[in-house]
Amino acid sequence: MGRTIRQAARATLHLVMAAALTFGLYLFVTVLLITVIGTLAVVGAWMLPETVQLIRRIAGAKRGLTAAWTGRRIPEAYQPITGTLRERLRTAVRDPGTLTDLRWMAASYVYGTMVFLALPLWPLGLVVDSVWCGVLRRGAVVLPLITRLADVEADWSQALLRPSPQALLAARVKELAATRADAIAAHGAELRRIERDLHDGAQARLVALSMRIGLAGRALDHDPDAVRRLLADAQDQAEQALTELRHVVRGIHPPILTDRGLVGAVRALGASSGLEVSVRVDGLEADGVRAPASVEAAAYFAVAEALTNAAKHSGSRQASVTLERRRTGMRAVVRDEGKGGADDSGHGSGLLGICRRVAALDGTVTVSSPVGGPTVIEVELPCVW
Repeated sequence: MGRTIRQAARATLHLVMAAALTFGLYLFVTVLLITVIGTLAVVGAWMLPETVQLIRRIAGAKRGLTAAWTGRRIPEAYQPITGTLRERLRTAVRDPGTLTDLRWMAASYVYGTMVFLALPLWPLGLVVDSVWCGVLRRGAVVLPLITRLADVEADWSQALLRPSPQALLAARVKELAATRADAIAAHGAELRRIERDLHDGAQARLVALSMRIGLAGRALDHDPDAVRRLLADAQDQAEQALTELRHVVRGIHPPILTDRGLVGAVRALGASSGLEVSVRVDGLEADGVRAPASVEAAAYFAVAEALTNAAKHSGSRQASVTLERRRTGMRAVVRDEGKGGADDSGHGSGLLGICRRVAALDGTVTVSSPVGGPTVIEVELPCVW
């Protein structure tokens, strides 16, 4: 019985908030009328894009309210209203999301009255059930109707606010175009880094090696001691060139991933980071099944960059890494208890590099780093196991 009452109380709170939003929509009719009249009179055409933006915010609030009750997120698919007045007007009118929101508003004016009528059911349920069913069975007849009513209201709102398949497809295409551009930019930056490392490192070593071998050949007949010194220098140069090449290879795909797998590679990162790093693994590689190489590489570099940032900037000596296998992919979380303040929008930031690398695989990066800490970097990478 207590559970029924608690659920009915939660449903009542949802209905009260829905009723308040519906009441706001009734007041919003004035804004809509002013916008229509101003647009028809041309001089007020600038109001249309602003009104559509406001409608999007109201619909977004309703999406959040409905998702809080149902536990299911309602996606958004809007075209950005930017540019000149003509471009903003065209987008506001032609965006399928505008029609979806207006359709929801019109329907909400109709079924919103149901919400107002439902609110008295809570005290009525207590009275009716206490009279007809007894005090111990209070809420057993009428109160579940409140919960059912909240379900119906949320289902209708979810159906009306869900973007059309065409709008979702357009938004998806735009998202893929953006991530493709980021992937191309990241790929170009990676190629330039590899070229720079080869030119400044291994190539310079090999040139020096070639010069020393040439000098050794010319001194072979008249100065054996010089030959020995030159060959020793050449051997040092060859070893340094190999070291440089290994560094470049590690930047492309770390061999440790192939040898030890992601879990072993991350443990090695923690051991060499200069921090006290605890690694927690949940279901990853438990059955011998590994994620695709590209996913492992992205997770590895994300963890490596996050630990490097923590060691350099956090001021903390401790960090933790969580690797978790999920039904739809992999989750990696790096946390430190440092001073916080990390920002993924800065140019040249390692976090920006993580975002670009992960976005290329259709993944997401969430950064939480309030001033004073902690800093939590969460990476979600989709893959098929």
